[in-house]
Amino acid sequence: MRQALFQEKYPVYTLEIDKSETTYGSVDEILAYFRSKIEAHPFVSYIGTFDHYSHTKSMEGGVISDQIRDAKNILFCFGKELPSPCVLSVRPRSIGVAEMDGTFVVTFLEAPNPMANEAMESWAAGLRNS
Repeated sequence: MRQALFQEKYPVYTLEIDKSETTYGSVDEILAYFRSKIEAHPFVSYIGTFDHYSHTKSMEGGVISDQIRDAKNILFCFGKELPSPCVLSVRPRSIGVAEMDGTFVVTFLEAPNPMANEAMESWAAGLRNS
């Protein structure tokens, strides 16, 4: 997993997984895996799934890279504390999964809570075959 600044300001974690490195065969299977992790966590709530690929494709003038075959986000919240209204600006969380020709690309924005980052990193790493 690598960390980088997207557009020079957004701290993003990215994991590229070759399709031969995982037993998951589609974006939907990977999202089901993430949903199981979310639902098993004691204070994470599943919110929904967003089909970014279909959304962009349906828009007049929507542009999708030729390399992307599917792209969806799973939305959830690590909502154990609400100490300030500013917390709302960094919630909920989202993990994006894109299917490319030979790989899956998993991305998420760094959370202000280190425990949330550790959980998302662990979930993403679990996609690789042991």
